[in-house]
Amino acid sequence: SEVTVSWRPSAEFAGNLYKGEGIVPASPQNVWECIKPVAGGLRTKWDQNVKDFEVIEAITDTVSVCRTTTPSACMRIISPREFVDVVVMKQYEDGTMLSAATNVEHPLCPPQPNFVRGFNYPCGCFCIPVPGEPDRTELLTFFQTDLGGYLPQTVVDSFFPSSISGFYSNLTKAVKALKA
Repeated sequence: SEVTVSWRPSAEFAGNLYKGEGIVPASPQNVWECIKPVAGGLRTKWDQNVKDFEVIEAITDTVSVCRTTTPSACMRIISPREFVDVVVMKQYEDGTMLSAATNVEHPLCPPQPNFVRGFNYPCGCFCIPVPGEPDRTELLTFFQTDLGGYLPQTVVDSFFPSSISGFYSNLTKAVKALKA
């Protein structure tokens, strides 16, 4: 699937808001199954930027506080990160499924050794049904992540667009494996 990645300066922090847009050749339900932010979900299996995902506190069945850890990246220039977010999931009448998140502090999740604490500013994924095409999903992704630590902005700026393209590519492989 082709993906378009665009960005502009974030209104939230001194970095960029990245937007990914693409069509994934799978039903919205299968795409959602691969990306939904739940403990034991499939994302840790296919997303190279998610090492572990845990629910710290389930507030309701659609709102939770979660911790995500990432492996090192960019030939270890970017060391492992951890993110603590409040995450909301929602399904709309038209079949669109949404996962949105933003950083939060939580007493049960202090910063862990061997990880740099990063911060997600409002971000999310929208799985949008393509009318008349049940096996195609428009996927909109928004990322505005402060990776924390002392990374030069040039490293961050070169990492995100290729990382988002990889996200779509790996997701496409994951949904094909799910259907197999």
